[in-house]
Parts: sequence; structure tokens; C-alpha cells
Amino acid sequence: MTTHTAPELSAGSADRVDGTPGTMPAMHDDADPQPSSAEPAYPPAPDTAGPDGYTTPAEREAAASVAHVPRWAIHRRVYNWTLGLAETKHATWALFAISFMESSFFPVPPDVLLAPLCLGNRRKAMWFATVTTVASVLGALLGYLIGAVALDTAVVLIPSISAEAVAGLQDEFEARGQWYVFVAALTPIPFKLLTITAGAAKMSLPVFLAACVVGRAARFYAVAGLFWWVGPKATPLIDRYFNWLCLAFVVLLVGGFAVLKMLH
Repeated sequence: MTTHTAPELSAGSADRVDGTPGTMPAMHDDADPQPSSAEPAYPPAPDTAGPDGYTTPAEREAAASVAHVPRWAIHRRVYNWTLGLAETKHATWALFAISFMESSFFPVPPDVLLAPLCLGNRRKAMWFATVTTVASVLGALLGYLIGAVALDTAVVLIPSISAEAVAGLQDEFEARGQWYVFVAALTPIPFKLLTITAGAAKMSLPVFLAACVVGRAARFYAVAGLFWWVGPKATPLIDRYFNWLCLAFVVLLVGGFAVLKMLH
């Protein structure tokens, strides 16, 4: 009896029944089909931001108001420059420097930088308020010194400044100087005007420092606490209503001078 041996089939080839050569598909070891690289395994998360990167109309309008600053809006340009310091790694030192200078000659109040720092790192809001207060009181000492030296020089150079006028100024600040300094430290009244005037009037230095510490601390801790409580949503509101806020600042400034007049 003859034994027939089945022909060996090579991978990828086979014989047809009629004997003609044929091909058979190669088999893969993995039974599961491979996913196509063109199709992601999972659908992407929905993107809530628009093409310009903003999620709400308020943020988009605020950004547009910042980008298009008229040439005459010097107050806005100074504000934007000060606000940009909050993005630097030396923001705390910038806050210290502005707070120090504002008490004697710098025009921008430190609240402009204190607010975004408190918004960016709410856990350190009270620390930023402390830095602002300490630097502002130290700057007030410089303003006091400027006033003392300036008056002595003015008396020599300007004959119209009489000894009676100087004595009257000193008597006024001896009687009500602590209230003048406190109101200026707490309100939008330019603090530098009162620090220099207090030095010119030779106001009692301990009383001057006490009024500065109480007024400045009350103001800056209140600002830090407010922005800590409100949170980041305050930023687009400030950008959107900046001019109105400046107008309110001017009204408060005039009101502060009216309070000083009443105290007088």
C-alpha cells in the first residue's frame, strides 16, 4: 500500500484543487485588528475657548480695551506698565519699591500692583499687604525729610515766605496734623502731599508715624482682603470699567480734600 504525503504549504501560498498554483493570505499572530493611526482612540475633550483664546465675551472685551489704548490715555498706559510688573519674578520687590516711592514722589498708588498680586496668589494676600504697608511708611519718612529740608531752603530763597506763615503751619499741624495724615493715608488723597507738608511743619515724628501706620495698614489690608474675597473675576471688571473707576477715584480725591477742609 502506497502512503501519500501531504504537500507542505509555505506561508502565503497554496495549491488550488485543480493543481494550479495559488496564494493564500498570511496569518497574523495578533487576532485583534490594530486601530488606525488616523482615528484617535478617544474623542478629544471639548474646547470651551474660542478661536481667540477667550471663553467669555467679558474677557474678550476687556482684552480689546487693553490692546487699544489711545495716545492721550496716559493714566491707562501707566496703569498697564505697573500691572505688568505683577508678571515678573521680582513682583514683591516691585511692590515694595512702588509703595516706597508713592509716599514721597511717585504718582501711581501701590494698590494698582497690590490688587493683581493678591489675585494671582491669594494665600499671600496678607503678606503683600504687609510689604506695602511697611514700604509706604518708610517712604513717608523720606517725604517728611524732603519737606523739612525743602521748607528750610524755601525760607532762605523765597523772601515772601514769612516766619509768621511757617509758625502758623506748625501750629496747625501740632493741633490737627495727625488727622490730616491719617485721612491722606486712608483715602485717595495723594499721600505724598501730606508727608512733605508734615515735614515742613515739623510735626511730631512719633505722632506722624502712628498716623501713617494706622491709616496705611487699614487701607492696604482692606484692599488685600477685598481682592482675596472677590477672586480672579475682578480683573475683567477692572479692565472693562477702568475709566469709570478713574472717575470715581477723582471724586473720592475731591471728597478727601473736602474732609480736610472740614477738619480745618
